Amino acid sequence: MGDLDVGAAPAGPRPEDHLEVLRRAVEGIGGSPRPGQIEMADAVAEALEDGIHLLVQAGTGTGKSLGYLAPALTHAVAHENRVIVATATLALQAQLAHKDIPAVLDSAEKVLPRRPRTAVLKGRSNHACLYRVRDGARPDQDALLTGEQLTEQARAATPGTDSELGAEVVMLREWAEDQAAHHQLGDRDDAPDHSPRAWAQVSVPVRECLGTRCIFHDECLFEAAREKARDADLVVTNHALLAIDALNGGTVLPEHDVVIIDEAHEVVDRFTGAASATLAPALVNSVARRASSWLDDDLATDLLDQTDVLSEALEATEPGRVTDPESSLIVAAQTLRDVSRQAVSAMGRGDDGESDTAGAERVQAQGAVREIFETAERIANLAAADVVWISESEYAGRAAQVAPLKVAGLMRASVLADTTTVLTSATLKIGGDFTAVARDVGLQPAERVQARPEALDTEMAWRGVDVGSPFDYRRQAILYVGRDLPRPGRDGISPKALDDLAELVWAAGGRTLGLFASQRSAVAAAEHVRKALPSLPVMCQGEGHLAGLTRRFIAEPEACLFGTLSLWQGVDVPGDTCRLVVIDKIPFPRPDDPLMQARSQAVTAAGGNGFMTVSAGHAALLLAQGSGRLIRRGDDRGVVAVLDPRLVTARYGSFLLASMPGFWTTTDREVAIGALRRLNQPT
Repeated sequence: MGDLDVGAAPAGPRPEDHLEVLRRAVEGIGGSPRPGQIEMADAVAEALEDGIHLLVQAGTGTGKSLGYLAPALTHAVAHENRVIVATATLALQAQLAHKDIPAVLDSAEKVLPRRPRTAVLKGRSNHACLYRVRDGARPDQDALLTGEQLTEQARAATPGTDSELGAEVVMLREWAEDQAAHHQLGDRDDAPDHSPRAWAQVSVPVRECLGTRCIFHDECLFEAAREKARDADLVVTNHALLAIDALNGGTVLPEHDVVIIDEAHEVVDRFTGAASATLAPALVNSVARRASSWLDDDLATDLLDQTDVLSEALEATEPGRVTDPESSLIVAAQTLRDVSRQAVSAMGRGDDGESDTAGAERVQAQGAVREIFETAERIANLAAADVVWISESEYAGRAAQVAPLKVAGLMRASVLADTTTVLTSATLKIGGDFTAVARDVGLQPAERVQARPEALDTEMAWRGVDVGSPFDYRRQAILYVGRDLPRPGRDGISPKALDDLAELVWAAGGRTLGLFASQRSAVAAAEHVRKALPSLPVMCQGEGHLAGLTRRFIAEPEACLFGTLSLWQGVDVPGDTCRLVVIDKIPFPRPDDPLMQARSQAVTAAGGNGFMTVSAGHAALLLAQGSGRLIRRGDDRGVVAVLDPRLVTARYGSFLLASMPGFWTTTDREVAIGALRRLNQPT
């Protein structure tokens, strides 16, 4: 036997290979080893080897993406099994695909027997549909003319007109054809700039996909993406598609033995959203008109009449949860269910002389009617596992909503039962413990194990690991709680709290991210600070596109940015741009939120504490996320100011505080102001 080439990869993976992959990946991006990241990688590797579910809290700055990617890819190659990584959003999916994964692949190739294969998989509507591109303009799209006419009109178009829309559609169709010709995937993220309206003309909702009946099925761009995923060791997807896979019996994602859920604090909401549905008069009217070509006159009229029946029922019922099986909404849903069922059946029969195009349009319209039927059936059934309510908005009017009371059963049966699952986030411990999150995803406290057991009493065994954060929160930041401020009420932020806010912003020299419980409070705060401190630029969510406001916040050091929920979790601004994070009110869910009400009542009925489990748990998660906006790197300094005295005066305050980073805490405003002024002094 000849001498081994010391530069060659080993013949087979070794138990410690995930750490070598991690080390090389961190070096490759110019980083340095982090104890928490190494602890996380070891915990993930051990969980995958033992087949035990893992909840791992990895604080901001840990580098959790590399912490789970290194052991995941090592496991996939060693066992020739596929790993699914699910992120909260398409944006995070893209970050993994274009930044983190390439770094790990390059290091893995030097350590493992072969270079791992990876793929990204999104929902069908995120890929261009060749049927819609070539033959599938819907009958109700009268605004779209021929490509030549649209292009000619677009030359003189102004933004937002049908001419601009038409030009965008022409551009997207040409792009989609080029993607197909070069065997690409038609991914929306790779498309030229376009509006959502334009994309809707070249894509198709899941229910309207023709499947194998489509004459372009062999060229289908989404099916090409699925085929690539089936050949990959690691597939990156999102929570929504993971939920859709669970709801459809595992037929959407390729076979896999491991699921890693990143940003796992959002997964319950994403599963809830995927399992929810809306029934609005405008939707029924649109679908009925579209279906009328394939229905006899009487049935077409009956289906169209359901628009008025539903509208009248919604107007006759107060917004809020519906529990009475005799209510007008339930009766209307029953009627709509029966009529739409007949329509679905009638549309299943095509004419002998039906063209391929007409048949495709009929199948797509039938899919839209079937969705109306299934939603109406859920509402009509008023099942104990569902929550039904009437919503009302200023722009869309009233609509009927249905959502699952909880998704723990779905996740337990359709995710955890089939795969080893790792859930990770910077905020998984609510009130200082993993129990709440574990229960929400379908794991029970009694199933938790500590050490590596020789034998498992349950297939649902799980561990919880907190690998901490590389940041020294007590040294880097102060938590100031306005103990002497008035308790927040329904009238929005109080004048005294506004005065406190202005003084804190003055001390910080701007550089403030304001997180508010309502848009009304955010606007009031922006107006007050502008009057009190006219030299500081103050931006408020709603005054422009959020991405643009955030860019300006980063670019102008003395700027302030005030907003609501999307800022609590979606802004990453390290450095001196953000030295003060202000939270005006503990972010409890709205007391009139039907779904939260129903979940709280269910917990209470089962003998638990509905307020602490649902409302306080929701608030704790948001407080952890919101306060986490301040410290994003090792040299960040600043103050988190909570203008709600209940954080230190209410009995539940300690529970909420235990969910937040371990800042040094004070109720003395002058201490906070002094700290901010010192930070604002030039060095």
